[in-house]
Amino acid sequence: MASITSAGLGSGLDVESIVTKLVSLEKQPITDLQTRTDTIKTQISEYGKIKSAFSTMRDAAAKLANPSTWAALTATSSDTSIATVIAGNGSGAGSYSMSVTSLAAAQSNASTAFGNNATVGSGTMTIELGQWGGTVANPTFTSKDGKTPVSISISSTDTLANIRDKVNASGAGVLASVVTDASGSRLVIRSKDTGEANGFRITTADDDGNNGDTGGLSALAYDPTAGIKNFGNNTAAANAVLKINGLDINSATNNIEGAVDGLTINLLKKGDSTITVGQDKDSVKKAITDFVTSYNSLMTLMRNDTKYDDTNKTAGALQGDSTAVGLQSQLRNITASGSTLGGQFGRLSDIGIDINADGTMKVNDTKLTSALGSMGDLKNLFMGVDSSDANNNGMATRWRGFADQVTGFDGSITTRTTGLQSRVTANGKRVDELNDRADAYEKRLRAQYTALDTQMAKLNDMQSYVSKITSMLSSS
Repeated sequence: MASITSAGLGSGLDVESIVTKLVSLEKQPITDLQTRTDTIKTQISEYGKIKSAFSTMRDAAAKLANPSTWAALTATSSDTSIATVIAGNGSGAGSYSMSVTSLAAAQSNASTAFGNNATVGSGTMTIELGQWGGTVANPTFTSKDGKTPVSISISSTDTLANIRDKVNASGAGVLASVVTDASGSRLVIRSKDTGEANGFRITTADDDGNNGDTGGLSALAYDPTAGIKNFGNNTAAANAVLKINGLDINSATNNIEGAVDGLTINLLKKGDSTITVGQDKDSVKKAITDFVTSYNSLMTLMRNDTKYDDTNKTAGALQGDSTAVGLQSQLRNITASGSTLGGQFGRLSDIGIDINADGTMKVNDTKLTSALGSMGDLKNLFMGVDSSDANNNGMATRWRGFADQVTGFDGSITTRTTGLQSRVTANGKRVDELNDRADAYEKRLRAQYTALDTQMAKLNDMQSYVSKITSMLSSS
């Protein structure tokens, strides 16, 4: 009897094609489940975006509900070429007259011109920080407390550039540079810090034996108390001298802090100026417009996720989703309800923020700028708290509270996302079950067709045998 070596040989049927198609039909529910799972995963992803957008909106609302936003001050100078001003913590609103007599300066000395790569001489130069005093005829020098003279060894091969580098590496409290012009190169040394107490003198121990002449290393000496001024003084160390509201102020730097509580004044030149400190309306306005931007991003995202595009016949990922639609509705209701705490401002439209048909906000800049003139009422509209009716709290207070609620551990977004994720997990288990069932079904089909092949082969063999016997009988 013939043996079956391939499915279908005995029956003449295309068994592989039949089995493949039948198994494919059996697996159709798996494809449907996977499609639904992909849709659910898209919904989870969109809820992740919505949660992120809610968090951004919440942070913007929290800023409007923060007292520090409304307490911020700004300071201006009537002449910014004379001084710039920054208002910090502790500053108070007001106006201050300022008259700058002189600026703080660092002492600066320059040598005579030398040829390129020329050497000066050898020996030791000593730099000492301190304050000059006395008179031109009888100068004095008082060493700076806590500072010791710094000695620098100079060799006969050291050029101005070499001396510059040694001075800068010495930590003597001065900065050295080499300036080159048509006359040659000059060594310039200046105090690292401004102020009278940061002057300096330079003495030398010149290897040529004369510590005061213009030859050798003593050409870089500057000590008027000893009558030595070889290393020319271009700028004397000086303090800034000014008056604020008639009070004399003397400062070692041009950055004045503490003269007026909370104010930092940066002096630029001599002259008179008026400093005005007032509420920082620009920062409040920015906080409001930043919130509008974050709110509009959130509303646009939720609108796109829940709408049906009739033109393209496509639905948003969350179209018909009750949670997403509910979030939109609740947020719209909060925004439209207003508050009685804002005095003359009861609704957002009163300050120039109008609600468009699609739920987004539009800012009327002129109207908002005008509303900033009534800062107290504007503040209450956004951050007021009604102890008897939470629904009448300021707008920012309610926006922040709503965002905290929906994004929290037990919030509607978290709950909805958890529910969707459980469906993905359940679908995955069901797909595994259906795959197992399809595999078993395929095995049964192959076993059945194998048995059919065997039986058909037997019948074919019997038919062939009967045909032969019949043929033999007929011929005999």
